[in-house]
Amino acid sequence: MTDAQAAEKTAETGTAQTGTNPLAPAPEGARTAADVVTPELVAQLTKGVVGSGRTANHTPFTGEKLADLPESTPEDVARAFELARAAQAVWAQTPVRQRAAVLLRFHDLVLERQAEVLDLIQLETGKARLHAHEEVQAVTVAARHYGRRASAYLRPKRHAGAMPTLTKVTELRHPRGVVGQIAPWNYPLELSVGDALPAFVAGNAVVMKPDTETCLTALWARDLLIEAGLPADVFQVVLGEGPVVGPEVVRHADYVSFTGSTRTGREVAQGAAARLVGVSLELGGKNAMLVLEDADIEKAAAGAVRACFSSAGQLCISIERLYVHESIADAFLQRFAARTKAMRLGRSLAYGADMGSLVGERQLETVTRHVEEAVAKGATVVAGGVARPDIGPYFFEPTILDGVATDMSVCTEETFGPVVSVYRFKSEDEAIERANATAYGLNSSVWTKDARRGHEVAARLRTGTVNINEGYAPAYGSAQSPMGGMKDSGLGRRHGSEGILKYTEAQTVAHQRVLPMAPSLGMDDEKYARFMSRSLRLMKAFGFR
Repeated sequence: MTDAQAAEKTAETGTAQTGTNPLAPAPEGARTAADVVTPELVAQLTKGVVGSGRTANHTPFTGEKLADLPESTPEDVARAFELARAAQAVWAQTPVRQRAAVLLRFHDLVLERQAEVLDLIQLETGKARLHAHEEVQAVTVAARHYGRRASAYLRPKRHAGAMPTLTKVTELRHPRGVVGQIAPWNYPLELSVGDALPAFVAGNAVVMKPDTETCLTALWARDLLIEAGLPADVFQVVLGEGPVVGPEVVRHADYVSFTGSTRTGREVAQGAAARLVGVSLELGGKNAMLVLEDADIEKAAAGAVRACFSSAGQLCISIERLYVHESIADAFLQRFAARTKAMRLGRSLAYGADMGSLVGERQLETVTRHVEEAVAKGATVVAGGVARPDIGPYFFEPTILDGVATDMSVCTEETFGPVVSVYRFKSEDEAIERANATAYGLNSSVWTKDARRGHEVAARLRTGTVNINEGYAPAYGSAQSPMGGMKDSGLGRRHGSEGILKYTEAQTVAHQRVLPMAPSLGMDDEKYARFMSRSLRLMKAFGFR
């Protein structure tokens, strides 16, 4: 929207646009893309990429090219797996505590040098700096957690045997081998290396395919892990078009970790299933926030801004559907709209902007289509609703829609942008039913002053995570607890025991002592059967499990 168009909109609606003007111009001498992404940095970060072709990535802030990059062919992917497989055999023999120490050193390095990666995240994704810092928080929490707890998760475990005292059973955990990881563009630090950390500490190597447009962030993390002590060949990176490189990663991997769209996730799952290798998938979401009649309206409105517009809504667990009890809906919407209209859009490599840019043309097209179709079918724009090319090519104002109906794409399809639809409900049962009425089941949010009620509602929502009185951060940030989706939102979990054990193969070793599991001591088959039947009854009576 040009300045003239902005003025015209103000005249038509009476709504000033000062709240969404770009931040003040950066002071002279402020960092630019050229200052951050130097030829020396690109050469340093890409020296570990197995690629014989050439490609490039770009910054959403301006659309300009950031760096020339190696591009991997199918043969390059095969070579990367070959290198990783050789290195993994040695890495797996390294004691768990030494592998864990790498993660703890990485934790410290990320915090010490966070300014470097914040610049890269912003330049590659277009997000505001505070939202980029969420990735620093998430990846360091994961590094600390698995650095401290990996030994406990992976140590041999004793189990009861078939015959008490006579059977000794131990469960061992072995690394799967080489994990193939396909990482998305929206959280290029956390959803790349953050997911790889438990794989490494479990003794695996990783061949990662990050999105090319955001690969410098992942490569920076690889460089830091090597500095922290990870053998370079244990962590391979391949770059290229998803339809070309992605299937090759699946074709060679011993286990596949994928984060992305549900459509592509189905294809990845089919490829892994054909080879009988395991897979974890975190896929799409159409997440709901429920504001009950006893909620603190001010806190809920502030929380809705965070839940809906962090990273410009390009977050799998962000809120796109907002259900508000009819008794407080008008008051809530008034406060939510005021906060949304006051948000500052900006592209400076500094703190201060409330929201950044969409990542590219495809996301802008989807957001624009959803909003324009909804308005054409009768929805009302409460805030936002327009693109802001005066700030950057892919900026779009944070948008609230009211009066959305089920025949509108924005009601049921994942927008993955700064757009939320508001719906009113009369009863708690109605709100839960409507929140669950989606093919997705990734995240949800409940707002109430009654903690017990919040937990009761949460238990009825069919999503992998539920946050009470916050949008997404508490559940995701709880690294000891599993995070993932139900229904079309995926398979498997990250974080906690599931987040590391999925990268291992379980092996049961049973040692039978003294007597065999067969007739002995002069018993024939019938006497042995009677003896075992009596023994089974006694074991139940004495509480054996």
